[in-house]
Amino acid sequence: MLELDETSKQAGSLERVLLVDDNPVNLQILYKTLQGSGYKLLIAKDGEEALDIASKVKPSVILLDIMMPGMDGYEVCRTLKQNPLTVNIAVIFLSALEDSKAKVKGFAVGGVDYIAKPFQADEVVARVRNHIKIHRLEQQLARRNIELESENQQILDAVGEGIIGLDKNGLISFINPSASRITGWSAVDSIGEQISTLGLLGGGQLAEHDLLPYRSYRMGQTVSSDMEYLHCRDKTIIPVAITSTPRAGGGAVVALRDIGEWVDSEEKLRLAREELESQRQNIAHIERLNTTGAMAAGIAHEVNQPLTAVSNYSTVAQRMMQGDKFDQEKLIEILEKINRQALRASDVIQRMRSYVKKPESGRREISINKLLREVIALAEVDSRINDVGIDLVPDIILPKVTVDAVEIQQVALNLIRNAMESMAGIANSQQGVVVKTGLQGDYVCVEVIDAGSGVSEEAQKGIFSPFFSTKKSGMGIGLSVCQAIIQANGGQIGFRPNPEVGSTFYFTLPTTV
Repeated sequence: MLELDETSKQAGSLERVLLVDDNPVNLQILYKTLQGSGYKLLIAKDGEEALDIASKVKPSVILLDIMMPGMDGYEVCRTLKQNPLTVNIAVIFLSALEDSKAKVKGFAVGGVDYIAKPFQADEVVARVRNHIKIHRLEQQLARRNIELESENQQILDAVGEGIIGLDKNGLISFINPSASRITGWSAVDSIGEQISTLGLLGGGQLAEHDLLPYRSYRMGQTVSSDMEYLHCRDKTIIPVAITSTPRAGGGAVVALRDIGEWVDSEEKLRLAREELESQRQNIAHIERLNTTGAMAAGIAHEVNQPLTAVSNYSTVAQRMMQGDKFDQEKLIEILEKINRQALRASDVIQRMRSYVKKPESGRREISINKLLREVIALAEVDSRINDVGIDLVPDIILPKVTVDAVEIQQVALNLIRNAMESMAGIANSQQGVVVKTGLQGDYVCVEVIDAGSGVSEEAQKGIFSPFFSTKKSGMGIGLSVCQAIIQANGGQIGFRPNPEVGSTFYFTLPTTV
């Protein structure tokens, strides 16, 4: 083994250079030219010997004479490039041939450079040094590619998402462990198969061009779907999120994510929301029944008056008909009065029935002004009992709202009754309760304004909290139920003290688009 020069020792390198020539003089000149350059120099006197040495020691560079007896340089180079063990060796041709055809042929069989004889020593050293550098860089690049492939494979094996690689014809080129777990197809059974034949998407019922990945590996498009149903090998069907991305050079990468747990949780959440909504409606219904109970005495009085009138008028009519002669016109007038009083009682009962009943069909499009007129008619009983009037100040140009009408009635009645109770028996009661409607952006706003005793600062903090009440007999669920109803209908409810006296409670509802 030849000694290295100091530069090569410091670099820790030991590059091998094979010199091949059938002329001993040429070999000696080459040897002396490169001696001391930091390479281990090897010598071969013909093509067969050169191939034997190259396969055993794999030099970085071969300086190869073209014109040799037996196997010439072209054949040697061609043989080297056909052998996987020697294919990466850089071959520099040496020849006295000056025509371009000889050079072109040399490059065609795999040579990387060409030095004409007689050669210059410094040219030979420079060319060998350059190709040694290139060889080192190629080795580093090859090692790094192997490392990257290993790292990429480790990443593919570790990720939770299923990754399937497809070539430009839709054939599976790789499948990571997660994809095998999700689909039930192992790498051995799936690689080389057309993805459409596995029936993963559509259960084998879809044509190839209807499959989502087709648009990636055939048309170069990135496509995705938040949920597709994957038909696994064991015939189970699972929901997956899927993204298909085209690969450089053709083909596609398909990423699968099992979203079964997410779908289950969404279904449980939907059922929980339905149960919560059902409970909210039940609580709202109970609160309506409580309100009806609180209004029972006034309702009884309100119904009793027309019923008493009906009884009295019918007694008069009976007496008239028992006489020998009776005034027919007078009797007709009495019967009309009986009818009016019966309708009056019926109206009161009908209003209460509509208010108390549990909603069935849910939301519908209504006029908020019309709804408030019905509520105020319902609250007239309390209005007379508390001696507090109710004034409606409507914005006559209002869009309709889509809400649960019975529940919004409940909110409005609750706020109006609270306002009347706050004003009962005080000097400001003659001002009455004012109910105003207006438009605030995309929302209809209803305000219930009173001139009562107001709400203390301490009470304001918890006024919409469940079981909070300033009334001695109150359960404290009225305003919390109102808040739940308004929020369920897409609006907001709030409170503010008036500048001078009393309070304003308000709620908003989104307009119907």
